[in-house]
Amino acid sequence: MAQTSLAPALPPAQDGWRRSSDIRLIDKARLPDGGELLLLQSGDAFSIELDEEELMGNTDYVSEQDLAHMTAQRLGRPDGAVLIGGLGMGFTLGAALEAWGPKARICVAELVPEILAWARGPLAHVMAGKLDDPRVTVTLGDVHDVIAQGAKNREGTFDAILLDVDNGPDGFVQKENDRLYGPAGLAAAHAALRPGGILTVWSADPDGSFTRALLEAGFDVEVALVPAYEGAREEQHCLWFARRD
Repeated sequence: MAQTSLAPALPPAQDGWRRSSDIRLIDKARLPDGGELLLLQSGDAFSIELDEEELMGNTDYVSEQDLAHMTAQRLGRPDGAVLIGGLGMGFTLGAALEAWGPKARICVAELVPEILAWARGPLAHVMAGKLDDPRVTVTLGDVHDVIAQGAKNREGTFDAILLDVDNGPDGFVQKENDRLYGPAGLAAAHAALRPGGILTVWSADPDGSFTRALLEAGFDVEVALVPAYEGAREEQHCLWFARRD
């Protein structure tokens, strides 16, 4: 993948990112709907951005880890079947590997081929071998389709579904992500979970209408606000824990 200099026209969101001319464009990825992801580097910091909005970085990721750790704590099934929607930089996957036991089965569904290529290439040191764990399988495709397939099992397929495929339920990155968070998508997620299973959704911001949508889909819902980054006092991200009875 060719590396070129990139002027700092896309100001990074994270405090750890150096606001200097030392920002390099490592690669680009075209989204199915025509949008473009940029993989940027500044020193040891990496960022994936869309339309001047940072989607993920390797310096602030505690809420992505909370997505897995807090779900596992609530679930209490250390060797269950886990579906992760979105590989990103692997922080949710790493936390899931820590939180679930040696017999767990963790499937990662990633829509964008370049994300997986970056995980094996320029971000391999960030991924730190997580994809090589024998508990992990990767599906290159839409997590919506994986959920729909899992919903065909009358007893449910997954003990936990962890969704971090966008900046929240509003479908900022891919408008097609709306089908994950609309009535049909939530019904499919409910059916794909085993009794007592948990759907957890990460969001940059709270959304009362999505809480209501989860309740209307038949879930028992808990909403938690967690620090957006290590040591944050005011900036928070939102997690929904939606349990199937």
